[in-house]
Amino acid sequence: MVTQEFLTQLTFISAEINRIVGVLVNRRGRVEYVMVGDVFRLYLPDIGRQRAGSGRFRGLRLIRTHLQGDPLTAEDRADLSKLRLDAVVSVEVGAGAYPGKIHWGHLVPENPDGDLWQTHTLKAVSDLDIDFDVFIAELEDEFKRKADTLVSTGGDPAILIYADLPGLRDSEVAIPEMLELCRTAGVEVRDVIVQQRHKPHPNFVVGRGKLEEIVLRALQMDAELLVYGCDLAPRQMRSVTDATSLRVIDRTQLILDIFAQRARSKDGKLQVELAQLKYTLPRLISKNTGMSRLTGGIGGRGPGETKLEINRRRARERIQKLKGQLTKLATERANRRGRRHNSQIPVVSIVGYTNAGKSTLLNAVTNAKVLSEDKLFATLETTTRRLRFPKDREIVLSDTVGFIHDLPQDLVPAFKSTLEESQEADLLLHIIDISTEGYEERIRAVNKILADVGLENKPQLLVFNKADAIEADVARGLAHQFDALAVSALQPDTLKPLLEVIDERLFFERKSRAFEKLSRPKKDD
Repeated sequence: MVTQEFLTQLTFISAEINRIVGVLVNRRGRVEYVMVGDVFRLYLPDIGRQRAGSGRFRGLRLIRTHLQGDPLTAEDRADLSKLRLDAVVSVEVGAGAYPGKIHWGHLVPENPDGDLWQTHTLKAVSDLDIDFDVFIAELEDEFKRKADTLVSTGGDPAILIYADLPGLRDSEVAIPEMLELCRTAGVEVRDVIVQQRHKPHPNFVVGRGKLEEIVLRALQMDAELLVYGCDLAPRQMRSVTDATSLRVIDRTQLILDIFAQRARSKDGKLQVELAQLKYTLPRLISKNTGMSRLTGGIGGRGPGETKLEINRRRARERIQKLKGQLTKLATERANRRGRRHNSQIPVVSIVGYTNAGKSTLLNAVTNAKVLSEDKLFATLETTTRRLRFPKDREIVLSDTVGFIHDLPQDLVPAFKSTLEESQEADLLLHIIDISTEGYEERIRAVNKILADVGLENKPQLLVFNKADAIEADVARGLAHQFDALAVSALQPDTLKPLLEVIDERLFFERKSRAFEKLSRPKKDD
């Protein structure tokens, strides 16, 4: 790993200048970088980030001195994980400037003890009797074997990070929802790391030490993506990316990605693109010299625009164009609704939290073939079907996009456009998944979004779906408590009472109101 002669040179130089000295040595034994620090720490150069496959390290080992008799520091452990170093060797500058005790460490693959690294302390370099080529080859093979045994779903391997902060949702409710979002987006979560904090770190949300632990865990689990269970400010996104060299996305990006995957109509695709551009625009930053290179050329006056400025200008121009196209589509939808309104057919709109079973219910009562999956945001487009009642009465039943807690602001306009059908609705069917923990919080989240889009005064009928997943007595008790109907969209016989209530609400009550209006005494002219 290192010779006595080489270590002696390092300790003599370090003692002479009273600074920490370090080198990065490749596997051929050649020095590639020389670093000089201060009395307390050593700063490594930016050597980029290269990964040749699961289990592979950088092919560099750090050999450094220390002057205070300290063992391996937190910075050493961070360098091990962030730079994927083969090993870190720290030698004490002893009496007479000769090498003293040696501390060295390396990363270890996932293990039952949960250790992220292993350290060793030796009295002298002569005790460092190790064939480094054999050691590093066996260590890489062990990492690769562990990575290969991980159950893979074919998605992007990721670590989910959640900061449990005062005033935010309980982690027991928020984390399962984040896991569902990840599953829907095609992200394979290999570990979940939670940290309780009184307030978020201004740069990393979680603490710096916890972030270093996360980077090590990502290496163990062969994950290259960090998913934050909250929204990151542009500054935080940059800081985490720079500190970890991993891909980083937050909750809003995850939801936008799901929308981008599932949007099918022209209107839906435009709304998603607009939301993505509005989210990305403040995050367009110069990350390297290539982004700030001038692009003048022949005939250009002055220095010209930078590539970064061009990207921002094009994004703003695209946003304005999308807004114009969406305004035109909104006018067309309004015309179609006007024609349907003239037919005097009652409209019932199905609303509710995502994955509550809205599309399944629509399919069950209308024999439609709308896409119905056990995933979040399976429905993004409004679907309408006619439903015929006895006595030649019929209604229009519309399925809408599912809601979610803390809806990203950039997506509110997209929800408004899909809920325009509900503006003309005579009744809202609010579908709730009664089998999911935290359903009361979800009811409040849906009502908040309905208020945001101006639908808070629409008549509502609460429908507790998936009642077959809990005890029948419990379902009936909850339905009575909330003045709701307990049904299962997978059991058609439970839907008959629901249809009877809809029939009564739309036709009997409408006739009663019309009769009262006609019977009311007219005021004298």
